[in-house]
Amino acid sequence: MCFGFFGIQFGWSLQMNNMSAIYEYLGASAEQIPGLWLAAPMTGLLVQPIIGYLSDRTWHPTWGRRRPFFLIGAILSSLALFIMPNASAIWMAAGTLWILDSCINVSMEPFRAFVADNLNEQQRPFGYSMQSMFIGAAAFIAGFLPGILVNWLGVSREKTAGGIPQNIMWSFYIGGIMFLTAVLYTVFKSKEYPPTDPNWRERLNAEHGGGFSGAVKEITASIFQMPVQMKRLALVQFLTWPGLFLMWFYYTTGVARDIFKGDPATSNNLYTQGIEHANATSSILNLVTFLFSLTLSFWVAKLGKKMTHTFCLLIGGIGLFTVKYISDPSLLYVSMSMVGIAWASILSMPYSMLAGHLPENKIGIYMGIFNFFIVLPEIIASLFFGKIMENFLHNDRLLAVQIGGTLLMVAGIVCALIVKEKTHDDLL
Repeated sequence: MCFGFFGIQFGWSLQMNNMSAIYEYLGASAEQIPGLWLAAPMTGLLVQPIIGYLSDRTWHPTWGRRRPFFLIGAILSSLALFIMPNASAIWMAAGTLWILDSCINVSMEPFRAFVADNLNEQQRPFGYSMQSMFIGAAAFIAGFLPGILVNWLGVSREKTAGGIPQNIMWSFYIGGIMFLTAVLYTVFKSKEYPPTDPNWRERLNAEHGGGFSGAVKEITASIFQMPVQMKRLALVQFLTWPGLFLMWFYYTTGVARDIFKGDPATSNNLYTQGIEHANATSSILNLVTFLFSLTLSFWVAKLGKKMTHTFCLLIGGIGLFTVKYISDPSLLYVSMSMVGIAWASILSMPYSMLAGHLPENKIGIYMGIFNFFIVLPEIIASLFFGKIMENFLHNDRLLAVQIGGTLLMVAGIVCALIVKEKTHDDLL
């Protein structure tokens, strides 16, 4: 049921690990990077609630409710992964990223609802932990892939005619194949429960009507009628994800420039080696995510969901905060391992804490709306953080990563203070 997320994360990790470097290979400056990342949050903001709405109203006797969206998104995402490394200009890479993120969101959003559909309240923490495990495994492999292609298979680090190194180009090609293959496995091997009410679609449409206007009305009404627990978790997400985005924006290029002293404009390989080392440490982050996900059920039983998430966020925040003070590249493995603990929890605990508070017939649309509180802070960061980098941080990439660590720690403290543990406490 969760294996398809292996492929989704494989493609997503290649994008997250390499897009800032691709932009810099094509001539982008540090203050331009956040704006060039705007595609990811904008597509999530628009696509995920719409896909959630549509998947809530879909049922096919063979393909089920969520799986048609997995399949369509996987086919389109795989094509975009083949196109991306052939971009020869910044505008081409940015445009392809818009398409790629839109397609990834078509596959990704229904997977959150898929687990909630098929598992009961007691099973959901383990189900979401399994998603985290496959996400960690895929990201671990994807992070090492450019280096593996060079060291094991003899692929060159030299730039192609478009300006992107050959090993990164082939990594995207492999990612496209992995994305489609893993999602196909879930589509053909998993099952979904059919609706028990033969008039379920009419009952859903009776409240706000069908069609485009009905979708707009229902999405709008659902935003204003969010369960109280969802509002609490939304604040935690709103603080958590900017810290992650700052890591994705600047960690890889910060390591290449500030620790390896590389320059993408020169012909030496220091910058590319720094990118590969940063990707390797990100892979260890995801290996820790994979392994720690296997223990999340244990920690939930001991500490509860809320405190498990709190401690994980604090540990991850400390890990990011330390990156600025590291001069020995090998120590980055320790810092990123700490972030891996937080990442395992971020991928599972908020959804596990949320799912029991949602109406069963609107899980898809609410999961899409919950994504707002991931993408809105990224939009803000994309629009404004470039000016902060230029005017206040003096383009210090690792200082931006350190600010991200601070935000993770603040999110952990807020989680401990405001999130409730019980399932049916929305009126409290």
